Amino acid sequence: MTNTLKISLKPNEKIYINGAVIRVDRKVTIELMNDVQFLLESHVIQADQASTPLRQLYFIVQIMLINPAGAAEAREMFRRSLPMLIASFDNQDICNSLKQIDRMVGEDEIYEALKAIRALYPLERKALEADDDIPEAPRALAVGA
Repeated sequence: MTNTLKISLKPNEKIYINGAVIRVDRKVTIELMNDVQFLLESHVIQADQASTPLRQLYFIVQIMLINPAGAAEAREMFRRSLPMLIASFDNQDICNSLKQIDRMVGEDEIYEALKAIRALYPLERKALEADDDIPEAPRALAVGA
């Protein structure tokens, strides 16, 4: 038996569960009694917020969770983008984590992959600040490409 997970939501807050968008009209606590793919509204980024290479990767992976109809296309974009993204970073911690994220996506652990990408944001910020020639996102990562 899996552990249950309780999530508290504020009025008008959204949660994305297995592709469904749910908005609550009052403060509620939802108990997820089995394994589901979910994302809290506060963790969802919009296309215009995907302003760094890792945020663009996050946006692609997020699509797999919140838009199941577009998941196959997003997964293909992820597969094309990841090798170029790994090659664009000199930081071994980022590169090793990206390989783990690849495994997570391959095992359909999308929520865990998103969490791992968010954890890399501070390392990415340092890597980009340390590089006078800030790398552009590979073309395959460009939003809308």
